Amino acid sequence: MTGRAALRLIVVLLAGLCFGFGLSVSGMVNPGRVLGFLDVASGHWDPSLMVVLAGAVMVTIPGVLLQRRLSHPVLDQRFHLPENRVIDRRLLVGSAIFGAGWGLAGFCPGPAVASLVIGSGPIVLFVATMLVGMIAHDRFVGRRSA
Repeated sequence: MTGRAALRLIVVLLAGLCFGFGLSVSGMVNPGRVLGFLDVASGHWDPSLMVVLAGAVMVTIPGVLLQRRLSHPVLDQRFHLPENRVIDRRLLVGSAIFGAGWGLAGFCPGPAVASLVIGSGPIVLFVATMLVGMIAHDRFVGRRSA
């Protein structure tokens, strides 16, 4: 491994730790928070997810503005941005599946992985089945669409 590759790995690990720590501090690793945000009808609505999302937007906007001014990232040859800008059936179906899973379980991939440190059986099961779904998609659906 070259020095540049090692530095990239360290930066990726630090970014992941920072993200996971932020999810933990904000309480977003607790599926009850997410489900409380989605449950607007019960009278016990929890707006904390909206505050976390607003914070994420406040961090993202300067990052996007900086990215637009740079010709390439510091530790890579190019930015790896989505090239497909078409809203098609695959995107809509995938979004619906993601949203349904998030609404049913209260987890999306980031908080689920961050929650693995707790070691709870349901969390481990969720992440394991999420990985199986990702692998199945890459093996069967991903090949057809490539």
